[in-house]
Amino acid sequence: QVQLVESGGGLVQPGGSLRLSCAASGFTMDRYGMSWYRQGPGKERELVAFITPTGRFINYADSVKDRFTVSRDNAKNTVYLQMNSLKPEDTAVYYCHTNVRAMNYWGQGTQVTVSS
Repeated sequence: QVQLVESGGGLVQPGGSLRLSCAASGFTMDRYGMSWYRQGPGKERELVAFITPTGRFINYADSVKDRFTVSRDNAKNTVYLQMNSLKPEDTAVYYCHTNVRAMNYWGQGTQVTVSS
């Protein structure tokens, strides 16, 4: 059974940093791309970052480029999202996602609030 469990969210001041983690289980993570999405208040869910199985190719939303870094440790079955220079508009629930055998899987989400 595929499971994704996010952690690391919280309240941070503008300009601060957080690192999110996504622990994956129930599938061979090193065969699949992994993504981070977010959904802010009153907004649709949007793709933040995507990383290929080996980490060779990475894509970011324009709004987070040069501030966020996605990485993965396949030995630990974990994907990370390092978020720096956080802004109030980054406030959202952040979700880990993967697609395994044509099925979409989501974590429960972790809340990130950027506020002074």
